[in-house]
Amino acid sequence: MNAATVVFALLFYGATLLGVAGLVWRIRDYARTPAPLKIPTTPAPTTTGGVVMRMLREVTLFESLFKANRWIWLFGWMFHVALVLVLARHLRYFTEPVWFWVVWIQPFGLYASLAMAAGLAGLWARRFVVPRIRYISTPSDHLMLALLLGIGASGLAMKFMSHTDIVATKAFALGLLFFDWQPLPAHPVLYTHLFLVALLIAIFPYSKLLHAPGVFFSPGRNQADNPRERRHMGQWADKLDKAKV
Repeated sequence: MNAATVVFALLFYGATLLGVAGLVWRIRDYARTPAPLKIPTTPAPTTTGGVVMRMLREVTLFESLFKANRWIWLFGWMFHVALVLVLARHLRYFTEPVWFWVVWIQPFGLYASLAMAAGLAGLWARRFVVPRIRYISTPSDHLMLALLLGIGASGLAMKFMSHTDIVATKAFALGLLFFDWQPLPAHPVLYTHLFLVALLIAIFPYSKLLHAPGVFFSPGRNQADNPRERRHMGQWADKLDKAKV
């Protein structure tokens, strides 16, 4: 077992622990944050079922972004849908035998990786080209996009330019899952790809990328527009109201 195997195995265990702990902490913090005001973004549904459908459209179609800016929506939706396909394609490294639907989507996942890189490039270019977006962009915004684009570019490089041992890479991935470490192929581009992925896992809960679960806790999206039919009370306000009684 070479030194790279030990380093990357420990790196992924550490990154996963840090990522999962941070994700649990942030979601718990979101769930405990009071929403004392009824502030749904109008026009808003007036029933719970309507809110569910609205959230479904928001997380699958990016409805509000589509209404706000079609070009940003195009690049953003392209990136996110492509990312889902790419992640699903990578399940072949963690399953044995490989699930039939994972085998079926392999060609689509390959094209999706190109679409993901194109979407990221468009989103990053927007932060340079559009003056008002450039003004509010911070170094962390650029670093996150650079990290994601680096992951996509290194993955594409292994597919089209510098091939690696896929069988040995899968054995390494499965070894991580079952705590049976297998040698990691010596390949600089693979090292770069895995390091960037581990870095993304570790910092995901502490970055703006956490909008993925955060959208479900947005009062502007998850509230029904029914203030006349039902009184809205934050948890802390409800406790004070009951204490007075």
